[in-house]
Amino acid sequence: MKKTKLKLDYTILIVTLGLLVCGLGMLYSASTVESYKNFGNTHYYFVHQLQGAALGLIALYICSRIDYHIWQKLLPVVVMSSLILLMLVKVPGLGFSSGGATRWIHLGPIFFQPAELAKIAVIFYTAGWISKKAPKGRDFYFGWLPALLIVALFAVLILWQPDLGTMLILLATAMVMFFAGGMVLKYFAGLGFVGSLALLLLIKLEPYRAQRLTTFLNPSTDPLGIGYQINQALIAIGSGGLFGYGYGLSRQKYNYLPEAISDSIFAVIAEELGLFRASFLLLLFLAFALRGIKIGLHAPDLFGKMVALGITSMVSIQAIINIAAISGLLPLTGVPLPFFSYGSSSLVVTLASIGILLNISRQTQIT
Repeated sequence: MKKTKLKLDYTILIVTLGLLVCGLGMLYSASTVESYKNFGNTHYYFVHQLQGAALGLIALYICSRIDYHIWQKLLPVVVMSSLILLMLVKVPGLGFSSGGATRWIHLGPIFFQPAELAKIAVIFYTAGWISKKAPKGRDFYFGWLPALLIVALFAVLILWQPDLGTMLILLATAMVMFFAGGMVLKYFAGLGFVGSLALLLLIKLEPYRAQRLTTFLNPSTDPLGIGYQINQALIAIGSGGLFGYGYGLSRQKYNYLPEAISDSIFAVIAEELGLFRASFLLLLFLAFALRGIKIGLHAPDLFGKMVALGITSMVSIQAIINIAAISGLLPLTGVPLPFFSYGSSSLVVTLASIGILLNISRQTQIT
């Protein structure tokens, strides 16, 4: 006999709060040098991230109280709004550029990255499409092609910024959902093949991407140029050993390691905490993934199952790619580490999405 679970899943809430607290603590340590160099104090980045965490927790609470079915009803609004925001980053006066990319909308003191919202919009859209078109799952043209075209449109707009890392996260999340939603294996394999060819083309079109791939295959290539970041990251990880130098005692953050507060923050974590304690953070991400999947399996309808899987996959895939890349197991892609890397947009959207996951857990059916 089944009964409705009226309380949210406190396990995933505790894991999320654990990741958030650890992330804030490690960001403070990793950012002190850069913060002092740029702003004359050691806490600028930490305070800004703390503000993002506060907004994110408010968003988490609100989203945990809103019935997740409302997002299915608002799909056209969510999708169109997200697409418009992605295009607005290229509007002079609204878009903000940094490091050769235009990824932010600038409204007074507020900077927002629409690509983060796009990931959630794609999750909602894909979940809504699968829940409605599941009976046609074996038909490519009517069952899958329309959804693939919308996902591809999001991917192209994000690549236009350009932001290859976020595009890969978005596509990987959608592919997991397509596979779980019943896509025939031959279609799935075909998409994987086409996607691999497209990725190789993108690498060849931009010299810096080809250089990153070369550096991945041979990290000793150009150690003072394109290979500098990964070599410094590997030095940091190796120097940490089993137990690390201790919290706050990283050497590499003293202007040796590029992007110490964003893409490379796991290298600082490994250097200060060592393999054993850094492994605890990996276990938290694993616990999040397993619990999120469990919520999805027990969701009351297909839309809820797919949304739960999408949110869980989005956070987990992003963590895997970041940690693997900074450890030399994948080419560097510029993907931040959820909860740890500096960036309010990412943190707020991640916490809001977990609020949606918590609302699904409120409505799960358990035996």
